[in-house]
Amino acid sequence: MTTVDVKGTTLGIESFGDDDAPLVLLAGGTTMLSWPDALCERLAAGGRRVVRYDLRDSGESATADPQAPAYTLRDLAADAADLAEALGGRPAHLAGIGVGGMVAQVAVLDRPGAFSALTLVNTRAVAPGPPDDDLPDHDRATMGRLFTRPGPDWADREAVAEFAAAGAAILGDDPVAARAIAARVWDRTPGTAPPVRMANHLGTVFARLDCTPRWRERLPGIGVPTLVVHGRRNRFFPVGNGEALAREIPGARLLVLEEAATALPGAAAGEVAEAMLTLG
Repeated sequence: MTTVDVKGTTLGIESFGDDDAPLVLLAGGTTMLSWPDALCERLAAGGRRVVRYDLRDSGESATADPQAPAYTLRDLAADAADLAEALGGRPAHLAGIGVGGMVAQVAVLDRPGAFSALTLVNTRAVAPGPPDDDLPDHDRATMGRLFTRPGPDWADREAVAEFAAAGAAILGDDPVAARAIAARVWDRTPGTAPPVRMANHLGTVFARLDCTPRWRERLPGIGVPTLVVHGRRNRFFPVGNGEALAREIPGARLLVLEEAATALPGAAAGEVAEAMLTLG
């Protein structure tokens, strides 16, 4: 892992594969560890240079005040385009997961020349907050269980890992994998302030981010090959959100992972990597 300065913003990155191979850029949601190691390794074995990175206010990327971000969703989208150009100098395959998928959609719409393909995983076409009437919202019962729990002591690594594992179980994800990833995220979190640790683990900065104007109506203008991957059991962004993306982006392919929920399981790495590699 290292950092790259992109137009004055420091972004934490990790690379897999040959530096001269076509670039696949993975936008974290919010940290790069949202992307399984196994998927990165499969893509690299398929002849790609894979770079996963932390969004601002997470991991090794620039961290200021996640409670009052001085940037917008479009700034995060510009980061993706600028990073792709800095790393490869030619169009990259951009992938985003969760809120990183929102970043990826806007990046391809705003800077289409920077990208050759798009993969969207477990995301939706509207910003955080109430969805459009035709899109399924978060499962209320699940959200009630998830967000009424007392928070952990963010200075206690084991408590944070256990909190993540319990949350994964509520969402239908693998609690063992979630515990291990949370420990790795904790180890990479800059500073000890609770808001910074929460932003790294929960992506809380997105609740305060300016995500206007809307971009859903622009989706038919995406002109690169697109893959939409969604977990059938996703209770946070139910699968109807992925289905809508696949309908509205011309020629998009929808890959539904029948046993997956919110996280991208390592067991699906081969299937997802194969589908991504077919895009270029």
